[in-house]
Amino acid sequence: MNLLITTLATFISIYSSLLFIRILLTWFPNINWYNPPFSVLSQITDPYLNIFRSIIPPLGGMDFSPILAIIALQILQGVLSQLARLAFVSGFGF
Repeated sequence: MNLLITTLATFISIYSSLLFIRILLTWFPNINWYNPPFSVLSQITDPYLNIFRSIIPPLGGMDFSPILAIIALQILQGVLSQLARLAFVSGFGF
């Protein structure tokens, strides 16, 4: 169980990094999102971001949904960290 939680926490950490890179790249308007490295990043991150875009639509041309998306991932990573500690303390750490 601890291996599963650790794997999920690692995945969330990597995915958060990809989201952060995606957010930074939106500051460069001349990037063609149809080119292979950028299109792959867009295909990986956009489905998750679209969930939060439906909750918080862009306001005044600014998209605040990535902030909420990253906060949600950080909360989930914190919960997984607490579960890993509880599993280790209670003796379920396989």
